[in-house]
Amino acid sequence: MRIAVSATSDSGLQSEVSPHFGQCPYYSLIDLNGQAVESVTTVANPYFGNHQPGQIPAFIHDQGVDVMVSGGMGARAIAFFGQYGIKVATGASGTVQEALARYLNNELSGDACCSDDHDHHSSQR
Repeated sequence: MRIAVSATSDSGLQSEVSPHFGQCPYYSLIDLNGQAVESVTTVANPYFGNHQPGQIPAFIHDQGVDVMVSGGMGARAIAFFGQYGIKVATGASGTVQEALARYLNNELSGDACCSDDHDHHSSQR
């Protein structure tokens, strides 16, 4: 299984989780064998600072990701990930390593939308 975590730096498991998946500069990609970490790679967000709806879910899909973990995400983005068959887990915080542990222990909120008041490119307000 491959898990992507929105990250504020390229420090792998020690990176801080970004509070919003689309506004992060990096994604930590974690390959698991069961619950054991096999490898961790970091990729830059090619749309950091300027993305259109659907671009980042398509990019994450192209990375072979099964689960997207982030601090928050809007309803439209969650729907895009669902179209690619990518599960979403929100409510992550702390380091990528801590967020991974919380995900594996079923402690994250699944596909709940974030409650921030900034624009998530959603048509619903």
